[in-house]
Amino acid sequence: MAINPAGPAAAPLLAALHEEAFPPAERWGAQAIGLLLDLPGHFALLATEGDEPAGFAMGRAVADQAEVLTLAVRPAARRAGTGRALMLALAAEAARRGATELFLEVAEANVAARGLYGALGATRAGRRRAYYPDGGDALVLRLALTPAG
Repeated sequence: MAINPAGPAAAPLLAALHEEAFPPAERWGAQAIGLLLDLPGHFALLATEGDEPAGFAMGRAVADQAEVLTLAVRPAARRAGTGRALMLALAAEAARRGATELFLEVAEANVAARGLYGALGATRAGRRRAYYPDGGDALVLRLALTPAG
């Protein structure tokens, strides 16, 4: 698996991956992704298996804090280490940009994602009630980052 930076020009591909990975109410379109990637501190990483896109992660880093904006893995690429590889790459990029901690929201009901983040060392930092369109709560998680280098 290869993981490489993806800029605003990749927004249509990233939106297609997001569409495969999320229910309709939670999908991000190409325009929104492209606009985010044009903002300072925002970045995306694309995972490919051979010539096939497997998923992507998008984050932002400002000062000493970073945030995972989204992590999308194609259903066919799940349970193969893609999500873990993307999270490790995103954390490394955030640390390279000077962040010392990484935050993210995860649906309380998403047991698989919570397991992934927990295995990476993320700890609970809070809760956002009725955060998702279906009314589900989000857990706010924090992951301490090792300084780059």
